[in-house]
Amino acid sequence: MPQTLLLAFLTLIGVSLPLSGSQAAVFNPETFELENGMQVVVIPNHRAPVVTHMVWYKVGAADEPPGKSGIAHFLEHLMFKGTEAVPPGEFSKIVARNGGRDNAFTSQDYTAYFQSIARDRLEQVMEMEADRMTGLRLTDAEVLPERDVILEERRSRTDNDPSALLSEGMQAALFTNHPYGTPIIGWAHEMHSLTTEDALEFYKQHYAPNNAILIVSGDITAKELRPLAEKYYGAISPRDVPPRVRPQEPLPILKRNVEYKNERVRQATWSRSYLAPSYNTGEDREAYALQVLSELLGGNSSSRLYRSLVVENPLASSVGTYYDPDSLDSGQFTVYGVPRQGVSVNEVEAAVTAALRQIVNDGVEAEEVDLSKRRLKAAAVYARDSLFNPGRVLGMALTTGQSVDDVESWPARIDSVTPQDVASAARKVLGNGAYVTGILLPPSPAADEGGKDGKAAAPVESGS
Repeated sequence: MPQTLLLAFLTLIGVSLPLSGSQAAVFNPETFELENGMQVVVIPNHRAPVVTHMVWYKVGAADEPPGKSGIAHFLEHLMFKGTEAVPPGEFSKIVARNGGRDNAFTSQDYTAYFQSIARDRLEQVMEMEADRMTGLRLTDAEVLPERDVILEERRSRTDNDPSALLSEGMQAALFTNHPYGTPIIGWAHEMHSLTTEDALEFYKQHYAPNNAILIVSGDITAKELRPLAEKYYGAISPRDVPPRVRPQEPLPILKRNVEYKNERVRQATWSRSYLAPSYNTGEDREAYALQVLSELLGGNSSSRLYRSLVVENPLASSVGTYYDPDSLDSGQFTVYGVPRQGVSVNEVEAAVTAALRQIVNDGVEAEEVDLSKRRLKAAAVYARDSLFNPGRVLGMALTTGQSVDDVESWPARIDSVTPQDVASAARKVLGNGAYVTGILLPPSPAADEGGKDGKAAAPVESGS
């Protein structure tokens, strides 16, 4: 489940705090590298005797071979099926018996596994995680039933969810050549054909210490962790890993529309997605300027779109923006709106389009840029209070082309964004006339005009 540096920060903020331009580093991590090429990041937090232990692999759904969509996510499931040392199904049970919790997640660009556990049990989970980096044992007896599990997951989370189906269609329309257009969970017809051999081949190609990052956050220092890391992960030999060469997206020139009607839809929604630079692909401060633009335009209840479409001219019950810069390749900038009862999606679209055109033509005010920067920087302060989120932020960054310094200097980079930077980014992304519009509609004409009951649906998500 793809998440960005910005979103990880924003989930931890509820208020805005003023910060000075000389913002301190965000997490103050300690780093070192093992002889086999495995990068190690330690984020000390001594508030409680607990740690979160993560292993991130630089491989995701966008690295899958053609015709094998869903294999990265499928392998994530299969990693819990056991080794010679840990029988099938026992990994999570052992973690739970020791008072911890564990899970894993897959995105287009990475796959990550984590355990949150007491500090004195860290060595045990490190031993088990290192064991399954190379020791996974799979047979059809474990693989084929798990294939049924992921197919059911697709049916329940995507095929039976109209907003998820629309999102999937928009993603495929936005990325016409790049593998980001393929859903992380996979296309159902290809998922049906995934085999034990497919899983093992993908595992052997990509799961190696030199393709992984170890991140430990909590009651530990790099000096304390290094002997354990060398003992369990440093003993694993590096392997040749295929380069991450992906087909790239051509310059967009067309407007594309994706519309879906379904009897389960109670409220119409509208959204529009643009290709946008990411941290890894943008020039200079583009990604940071787009983050400020997203916050200014639709990031909160004082944003331009909210004031315009919800408060002053109440056409929408909900409106906003989100921007994903934390991708190895292109990011995307999305605007969405939910019409009020009796209002059509066309009216919402016209009003949003006018607001976007105003920014593209007239730029932004210095005061609103400063306010947006303060809100964004405040999020970095609150992100320090968690054990899980610092590891998540750094893991996403390091698997998608960023460095520890990029993360640590994020507040300063946001602070350096000028109104001219925001205006330039808006013209480049929102002013090119090429985007994908998604409309989700109930089947009845009356409901199309905003819904009979006026209930607001959740905003259309842009990813799997």
